[in-house]
Amino acid sequence: MSYNVLIAADAREYVSMLDENSTRIVKETLQKLADDPYPRPKSGAGDKEKVVVDGEEIYRLHIGRTHTAFYDVLDSESEVRVVELMDIDEAHKRYD
Repeated sequence: MSYNVLIAADAREYVSMLDENSTRIVKETLQKLADDPYPRPKSGAGDKEKVVVDGEEIYRLHIGRTHTAFYDVLDSESEVRVVELMDIDEAHKRYD
């Protein structure tokens, strides 16, 4: 199953403030969620994990050891919704 990857306005704004190389890395990594949005431990499919943020379960994806995306998967709509994107250190404060 292939998913549409949708990025919230605040997350797009975060990406727009990055340098060209970081922007490319973030976009390429997020697009990989279209094929495989779920965590698969020890599969080599990236650093994805289900975490609790602000009392809600959500998925987390580390990007290039610098950024973190929080996203939801809506199977019924074949969508991955990236709701937040931030610096990895800021993200760790949200769920650690």
